[in-house]
Amino acid sequence: MHLILYEYPFNERIRTLLRLEDLFDRLEYFLGQDHAHQHHVALTTLFEIIDVAGRADLKTDLIKELERQRQALAPLRASPQIDQEALDAIIGEIEQGIAMLNQTVGKAGQLLADNEWLTSIRSRAIIPGGTCEFDLPAYYAWQHRPAEDRRADILKWVRPLLSLRMGTTIVLRLLREAGQSGKVIATGGSYQQMLSGRSYQLMQVYLDDSLLAFIPEMSANKYMLWVRFTQQDGDLRPRSVDADIPFLLKLCNF
Repeated sequence: MHLILYEYPFNERIRTLLRLEDLFDRLEYFLGQDHAHQHHVALTTLFEIIDVAGRADLKTDLIKELERQRQALAPLRASPQIDQEALDAIIGEIEQGIAMLNQTVGKAGQLLADNEWLTSIRSRAIIPGGTCEFDLPAYYAWQHRPAEDRRADILKWVRPLLSLRMGTTIVLRLLREAGQSGKVIATGGSYQQMLSGRSYQLMQVYLDDSLLAFIPEMSANKYMLWVRFTQQDGDLRPRSVDADIPFLLKLCNF
C-alpha cells in the first residue's frame, strides 16, 4: 500500500514555505540533468524562487521561528525520557540554520539587481517564446557551453539562497512532525470537522493510491475544516463524488 500526501496550509507564511520547498526541489532536479533545455527550466525556477522569497522578510521570519523552536527544545535536555543524542542533533541543525541565515546578506531579490545579464533573461523569460536565440544571443551561446559549466554558473547564483532552503526545510519538518493524525471517512465524499478553537498551521490528507481517482479539495478557517472529494471526468472540470472515502487526516501545529 502506498499513500499519496496532499497538504493544505492554514496561513500565508506556511503557504510561502511550501511553495519554496516545491521550487527548490524542482530546481535541484533539473540542475542535476545535462540538457540545455533542462538547465533553462532550472534557471526560470530560480527566478520563481527569488520572486516568492522576495515578497516578505522571509529571512527574519525563519530566524525567529528557528529561535523559538530552539528555546522550546532546550529544556528537554534535562529530561531522562528524551533521546539526548537525537535532541542534540536537532538543536545542532537548528543552530546551523540560524547561523547560515544570519550570514546571508541582503534580500533574495538582490541577486537579480546585481546581475544585469540575469535580469535581461528574466525580463524575456516571462514572454512566451521570449528567449529565442534572436532575442538573447548571449543566452543562446551560454546554453551551448558544456553542461558542467552551466551547472557551475547556476550553483553560483543559487548559493546565496541556500540558507533559505535550509531554514525552510527545518521549519517544515518540525511542523510536520508536530501533528495529530487519525483515520476518518468522508461520508458521501465530504468530511468536515470542528476545530474547537484550536489553532493549526497545516492539514495533511493521506490517501491510498488505490483511490487515486478521488481528488481531495481542502479548505479551512479558524473554526472548521472541510475535505470534499471530486473526480476528474475527462476534459471537464472535476465533479463531486457520492462515495464513502477513507483517508488519514493529520493536523499539524508547533
